[in-house]
Amino acid sequence: MSKRLPPLGNALLRGRRIGLLGGSFNPAHEGHLYISRQALKRLGLDEVWWLVSPQNPLKPAAGMADLSDRLVSARGVAAADARIRVTDIEQRLGTRFTADTLHLMRKASPLTKFVWLMGADNLLQVSAWDRWTSIFTTVPVAVFARKSYDIRALSGIAAHRFGSARVPESRSRQLADAAPPAWVFVPCQHHPASATAIRRAVRH
Repeated sequence: MSKRLPPLGNALLRGRRIGLLGGSFNPAHEGHLYISRQALKRLGLDEVWWLVSPQNPLKPAAGMADLSDRLVSARGVAAADARIRVTDIEQRLGTRFTADTLHLMRKASPLTKFVWLMGADNLLQVSAWDRWTSIFTTVPVAVFARKSYDIRALSGIAAHRFGSARVPESRSRQLADAAPPAWVFVPCQHHPASATAIRRAVRH
């Protein structure tokens, strides 16, 4: 499969089930690859797109590698699986916030079945994101287990706010077809890779 990303709204994307994994990817690592493969398998997705953020609004610019370098890093890791595509969609759309990115992507490709992917660490703090509730009402959301975060995340603000929209794990493969709000918690092995640890090791 070609790694080239079809334009949003392209007929080739209609009906496809695509997971969206956003982040700084500073740098990309095996943990991102692991979660993407879990999403492909457990959610029955056709592809996973990595949305490499120009600058995460909640993270300091200091210590953030250039977008071009992070894209290269991500493409190197994603090369291990042809179903994973690395994108600079947020740079091209000119968006800073996930809510805006998802709104524009859905508007451009209304027949594409997008699913937002995130770890339990992000579920725990997603209520600090700009217009965070609109993320849940724009696309289905899949939350993957993260060591030491799961219990707190599942008892946190977002989990309570959308408690009635939680989908049983047994229906994970139908999540992409669900009308939002709909989200599922996916228990899986905790991968030890950490971008913070990688950067620390490089500095030393």
